Amino acid sequence: MTATVTDQRAYNFSAGPAVLPVSVLEEVRDELVCLPGARSSLLEMSHRDKVFVDILHDAENSIRSLLNISDDYSVLFLQGGAALQFSMIPANLLRGTEKSAAYIQTGTWGKKAIAEAKKEGAVNIVYDAADSNFNHVPSAEDYSVPADSAYLYYCNNETIQGVQFPSEPVCPDSVPLICDASSDFMHRPLDISKYGMVYACAQKNAGPAGVTVVVIRKDLLEIGSASLPGYLQYKNHAEADSEWNTPPTFAIWVLGKVARWLTNDIGGLEAMEKLNREKAGLLYNAIDSSNGFYTGHAKPECRSLMNATFVLPNDDLQSKFLSEAADNGLVALKGHRSVGGIRASIYNAMPKEGAQALADFMTAFASKNG
Repeated sequence: MTATVTDQRAYNFSAGPAVLPVSVLEEVRDELVCLPGARSSLLEMSHRDKVFVDILHDAENSIRSLLNISDDYSVLFLQGGAALQFSMIPANLLRGTEKSAAYIQTGTWGKKAIAEAKKEGAVNIVYDAADSNFNHVPSAEDYSVPADSAYLYYCNNETIQGVQFPSEPVCPDSVPLICDASSDFMHRPLDISKYGMVYACAQKNAGPAGVTVVVIRKDLLEIGSASLPGYLQYKNHAEADSEWNTPPTFAIWVLGKVARWLTNDIGGLEAMEKLNREKAGLLYNAIDSSNGFYTGHAKPECRSLMNATFVLPNDDLQSKFLSEAADNGLVALKGHRSVGGIRASIYNAMPKEGAQALADFMTAFASKNG
């Protein structure tokens, strides 16, 4: 039997851009040259064309349905990734308010967000896990958020350190809760009503690079100053239906397909969360049962369902692990330089078979080299 392109695919544990559902990739392949009924490729189509406007609205409606987002919120499709949101959020919600913004720092991405926010106004770091090299998230009693804060910002899942909040941080009702959900967007049900804003760059867990989803409570749209550059005002994007400028059409198209895959193939976000817990459990069990051969970076109570991070006894074994893993079709496992070791990103689209294959390899490798 002749091998297909799909048969050549390894299990890709990249932290981002990351694995996408094979069925979505195949659908994109089949429709890329000529979108059904459109007589052209989506890549050649005007963003004002009704065909694309319908695609944009379909993607929005699919996300709204999955997360049960009410009409009190706008769903925007922007560009610039989390890096732009680090600046755009304080520019709209902090600049000129004479308030301070509260930040919880539990990893690299929170740290980067704080650096940008300080350019716009006063920042109050209510909790900082840096002394532990970001191996945990705080409990409610570990910090306090002033009720007059402009907002409370946190990153729900830190991809580099592999730590994740098991639930929302405690926040006064008067303070909008802002979440960077870039690496775990749509990995489980989320009560959007608890948030002022949730955003996610798609390329880690929800789609290809190029689009950032912003779910923002409509009253917050009015805070940003009209003196801001046009692209930096959330209100402009909401009023223009995410077409204030040319949006990232291809990335929105694929994002919509991923959202429908979550609904139709997976069965919704409750089913996705169950599967994600099973996948993560396989890897963490391999770590915990290795008699110390593998050491996890994150404390067990806040281990990420998306990014399992761990180290081996020495650098030589780590290099051998990465080489043999690749030979077994398990790729993109090298950890970030600030943490070292191994990082296995097991986002929504990573099949359980991939997590099982890695767990089996880990167990065999530890038995042979321990």
